[in-house]
Formats: sequence, structure tokens, C-alpha cells
Amino acid sequence: MRYVQVLEGYASADPEGRARVAAFLNGLEALGWASGRNVSLDVRFSAATPDRLEAIATETIARAPDVVIATTTPIATALLRRSTSISVVFVNISDPVGSGLVASLSRPGGNITGFTNFEASLIEKWLGLLKEVAPNVVRVAVILNPQNAASVMFLRRIEATGLALSIEVTPFQVRNASDIERGFEARANEAGLGLIVLPEPVAGSNRTLIIGLTAKHQLPAVYPFSFYAREGGLLAYGTDQSDLYRKAASYVDRILKGEKPGSLPVQLPTKFELVINMQTARALRLEVPPTLIARADEVIE
Repeated sequence: MRYVQVLEGYASADPEGRARVAAFLNGLEALGWASGRNVSLDVRFSAATPDRLEAIATETIARAPDVVIATTTPIATALLRRSTSISVVFVNISDPVGSGLVASLSRPGGNITGFTNFEASLIEKWLGLLKEVAPNVVRVAVILNPQNAASVMFLRRIEATGLALSIEVTPFQVRNASDIERGFEARANEAGLGLIVLPEPVAGSNRTLIIGLTAKHQLPAVYPFSFYAREGGLLAYGTDQSDLYRKAASYVDRILKGEKPGSLPVQLPTKFELVINMQTARALRLEVPPTLIARADEVIE
């Protein structure tokens, strides 16, 4: 019996968190690992919650699992501070090299490897999509958590791309729901303002609040994952999360069969989704170009 610990950033009541974990478990089952037969699976939800993260990381290392699935940069960082021997497979992490998790993508080294949700072209596409659906946007606020090193990396790249497109880019720093509410009240009346929401646990956990405030203040926004658009966001473009979680199971399988994490290269995403919510577009009085609709993987009417 092997022991695998999953540390999921979203709450157990969040359907997105449960869907991601289900995709991982399905991937394991397809490779012959059945819970209760040859593998013991322990799933901890809300593992990225700041006031619980350190305690959960300590408890996890004390249990000495064969492999840990880390689903956010803060979770992976907390684990590595406590152990350089327990195998860690990360998923949905944006900048593993810049965050100091691995030495390089091709040769991670140490006890960690995994699957990143970032591909450089995303930056240009987020800004391009925002301008395509809302041509009057001249400034963009980027919703990010300054305590997340990956978010800072995203901001720097968006700033560089915005400069080339003559778009003013400013950070919209959030650590909790109160920051989100204050930020919207302070900036919502700026002329020509659009939003980009980064792949960040604070934003994802408070997505209902963010989507509601963009509707209230009539602001166009681009989101990093499809579930934002399915829940009322205007436009989402990013990696297919279920695909990343299923692939993570393949690395767990290889590690349980004897391979070392440090010898398994970090893999970049290969499957992306563009989802447009036409109900939200109409509510914002935006004309979505037919060419953009034709490119979408899903259009919500």
C-alpha cells in the first residue's frame, strides 16, 4: 500500500476544487492505482489558506507520504522548506524556476517536479483578447497577490506587453476579500479601465465576489480559467485544468515505480480553452466580433 497526499488549494465545497481532484484520481485509476487496494489517498482541501498552510505542510511531512501533490506555489514552497527528501509533484504552478522550486524546467533536481500552467503566449493573448472585445480599454488593472512570486512575474510581462500596445498597466493587489472590495471601489470609475485576473488562489477562491463587482461596475475582464466564464465572467483563456491534473497522475505513477522527481522534466501546458460568456457581454453592452466567437472553444448564450 502506497501513500499519496493531495493538498488542494480550493475548499471542499468549491466544485472546481473537487473537479480537479477527481481528474487526478481518474488519472491514477487509469494507471492501475486503486484507492484502498494498492494506494492510500488523503486529500486536504483549503490547503493554500494562509492561516492553515504552515500547519498543514508540517502535518504532511510528519506523515511521510510517498508522494505529495502540491497545487499552488505557496503549498509547494512550504513543503520544500520542511523536506528535501519527500517526493513532490506540483500542478497548476506558473513560474517554478522564478519561484525557486526547481533549478530548471529540463532538470528540476531535488525532490520536486510537475506541470506548469503558464506558457509565454498567454500574456499577449490576455491583453489582445481584452482589446478585441473592448476596444476602448486604454488601461488595465491586474488583480494579483503580491505575496505570490509567480503573480509578480506575470505582472512584469504584462507591463512589457502593455507598453508595446500603448496600454497602461497597474497592479491591483489583493490578499483577501476586503482588499478586493476596496480596490474596486477605488478604481471602478477610471475611464477606459479593463481587468486581467491572474491564476492566483486568492482570486480563484473569491471569484464570485470579483465577477459580481465587475458586473456592478460594468468593467470588461479577462480571466485565466474557463470556470470563471462559466460562472459569469466575460472572457476566459487559459490552460485546461483537468488535463493538467490527469497528467500529474502519470508522474505520481512513475515516482511510485521508482523514478526520482528531479529526473522528470517540468512539463508545459499543451491544452488551452477560450470561453466567452455572451450573456455577460450583452450586459456590458459589448459587441463580440464574430471572428472571436468562431475561435472560442465554448460560447455561453
